[in-house]
Formats: sequence, C-alpha cells, structure tokens
Amino acid sequence: MMKKFLPVLFLPLLLAGCATAFTNLTPLQQARNPKNLYPVEVALDCSQQTLRWESIRPQILVGKNTYPMRSTLLMTNRWEGMVPVPPGTESVTYRYKFDYDCNSFGKPKPASRISREYTLSVKGQ
Repeated sequence: MMKKFLPVLFLPLLLAGCATAFTNLTPLQQARNPKNLYPVEVALDCSQQTLRWESIRPQILVGKNTYPMRSTLLMTNRWEGMVPVPPGTESVTYRYKFDYDCNSFGKPKPASRISREYTLSVKGQ
C-alpha cells in the first residue's frame, strides 16, 4: 500500500523545482506611435537549478507570429522586444515563450515555458 503513495509524496518536490514566474514589466496601455511598434519587457524568476541561463531563447507570441527578444543591459533575468499593432487595431494579446536547456544526465535536454496572456492597449490618433 505504501508503495502506491510513495510517488505522490515526491510530487511536491518535483513541482517546487520547476517554479517559474513571469513578471510583465510593460504598461498595459501605450500611446499610438507612427511606426506601430511597441516595446514590451519581461522578467523571469526561476528556481529550477538545472536551468542553463545562457541558453535562454525568449520570444513574444502574437497569434501565430513570433518576435525575438533581446536581453536588457546590465540585467541577467530581463528581456525586451517589440510588438506590432496594426493601424486601426486598439489592442493586441501576447504571451512570452522561453526555450532553454536544462542540465541532465548526458547532454542537456531542451525545455520550454509559456506565460499567461497579456493585453496591450494602444490609445490615440
């Protein structure tokens, strides 16, 4: 009987090792600009000790389109990118996706995390 419950006892330990938090640092509303590109920024907090920080490949997901992000100067856990909002459109919904490698037995294994949805509203003109 105890053998059946043993995996359940270790489940909280496995989940605690994978705790990832996305912090959207972008204002929810921005003024329309002539280029129709709007900056977004995110911070990643992760307690997963096997994560290889130098392998992180962040991107912004807008519908089926992806847009690259780059690391923010002087910060190790923040990235920024640009989201297009076409003229006549007042808002856009987006997510952050982080692909990265984790240490494992043998070679590193790929992993990925996706944030919840955020909505950027564009006002003016």
